[in-house]
Amino acid sequence: MSELSIEAVHLSRRFGSFLAVDDVSFSAARGEIFGYLGANGAGKSTTIRMLCGLLAPTAGEARVAGFDVKTAPESVKASIGYMSQKFSLYLDLPVRDNLDFFGGAYGLSGPDFAARADEVLRLCDLEHERDAITGSLPGGIRQRLALGCAILHRPAVLFLDEPTAGVDPVSRRHFWRLIRRLAREGTTIFVTTHYLDEAEYCGRIGLMVDGRLVALDTPAALKRRYVPGRVLSVRGRNLASAAASLRSRPGIIAVEPFGAGLHLQVAAENWNADSVAQALASAGAQAVEVESGEPTLEDVFLAVVARPREVRHD
Repeated sequence: MSELSIEAVHLSRRFGSFLAVDDVSFSAARGEIFGYLGANGAGKSTTIRMLCGLLAPTAGEARVAGFDVKTAPESVKASIGYMSQKFSLYLDLPVRDNLDFFGGAYGLSGPDFAARADEVLRLCDLEHERDAITGSLPGGIRQRLALGCAILHRPAVLFLDEPTAGVDPVSRRHFWRLIRRLAREGTTIFVTTHYLDEAEYCGRIGLMVDGRLVALDTPAALKRRYVPGRVLSVRGRNLASAAASLRSRPGIIAVEPFGAGLHLQVAAENWNADSVAQALASAGAQAVEVESGEPTLEDVFLAVVARPREVRHD
């Protein structure tokens, strides 16, 4: 296995009587994109704060970039980049001045830093914006600048806490191209996101529920485990009331709203597109169209979060 950039062993954090992170263990290899998913309050940000050396664990151990988060938190901080879910930029400064400020915070200066700042501007496609006032720029461009500020010092590990929240789809794709490039060059990426289509880019994904890491695997393996059977996509009219009649039928594993339609998970031996369409039409649905689909990470997320006691972290 590749050299490990992140190691967490039985990591826990308690705030008074509240256990925010409960006995979490995982690792991430050099150059891996590691996704960390969960509902609000599941313990994701608390885990990041411990791994960044900002919050001491109540129990357990963790090493980041080879440094112990308890005994060498300053070495951890010097070895990582961090981009929060809120832009941490000085909006009244030009783009290049933001890079100068953060470079100074990392102790960078002189000709080498000037060359690195220009390199980051090229990498993040910000060369034409270098003199623009940061606050005047669209959110997607500011997002790329925040990423540039976080990688100025060439960190071994980059923590991204919901980095694309509120950003348009085109900017999100551009951002993820940068992330994949950094990973190919050897940076370990630890990312949280609520956009489950983005999580498909991750090599492995951990799912948090109420402070516990309850599932950990590749996107494909998670789908095989938690979305068995056949997935069907349904469109039509009067689906909501008709769908209620399906939920108690044998072989119906899950029925979830999906946009204006439905997402069904069914036992392959019991149901197919035609039989589902007939059942819904009999229950009052109209203009029903049913197509076979592929399981998504949204299906996995709903299965894991809805049935937390049934899943286990191997």
